[in-house]
Amino acid sequence: MVKMTEEKSKPKNFTSISIPTTLYKKLEEKIKETEFTSVSSFVTHIIREYLAKMEEEKEVFSEEEEEEIKERLRALGYID
Repeated sequence: MVKMTEEKSKPKNFTSISIPTTLYKKLEEKIKETEFTSVSSFVTHIIREYLAKMEEEKEVFSEEEEEEIKERLRALGYID
């Protein structure tokens, strides 16, 4: 299901996901004391945080770059 809403003439796309009702009800209770106005906004926030964390954990160097570094360290005698 995709919903279109207008905010300052900019359409936004939304889709639905299914979670167990018991989990939904627990989240509904937990967010009452937070700044979140809905379970949906809370879940969206959590997913964005998780994805950002995953992006941070990506490889710092590509395999090719890593090999170049190893070759340089070998040439300098730091590794065999």
